[in-house]
Amino acid sequence: MYAPAEEIVQIVDRDNLVTGALPRHQMRSRGLIHRASYILVFNQRQELFVQKRTTIKDIYPGYWDVAAGGVVLAAESYEQSASRELTEELGISGTPLTPLFDHYFEDATNRVWGRVFRCTHEGPFTLQPEEVESGRFMSVPQILESCLREPFTPDGILILQKMEQDHSGRFIMS
Repeated sequence: MYAPAEEIVQIVDRDNLVTGALPRHQMRSRGLIHRASYILVFNQRQELFVQKRTTIKDIYPGYWDVAAGGVVLAAESYEQSASRELTEELGISGTPLTPLFDHYFEDATNRVWGRVFRCTHEGPFTLQPEEVESGRFMSVPQILESCLREPFTPDGILILQKMEQDHSGRFIMS
């Protein structure tokens, strides 16, 4: 049975140190800082796979997301979370993940320490129906232009902006 609200997630402080573990619904209702994995899935043409989140998601429902991923469960590493989430959401397993950087994001509904990974995969994908409505490959400039007209997850857009600023576009190279 699919019950994400009951998943036990890692709770951390502003320094990204583990302080405990709680069910996801308590983390959300109390606005606690947690960990998440973000996996950017590029194809050989350096286009990024974006996903349309389902309208039943607990945060940013119906938004476009530039990354597969999700909360890090209790006693799980960022790497384990990334591998699990990539398999659950897109049906990708056995593909090497390259860690890129850690970052902190906060808005009115979400406080998260995330580790960003990248991988290369051409598809096909097996989309998790509870979490992903649809998906498509887009160039990074197309995504950054589309986010001005359509709702994209703000943490994902911040990741792309940070990567462009920090690496002058080199982040998309293998």
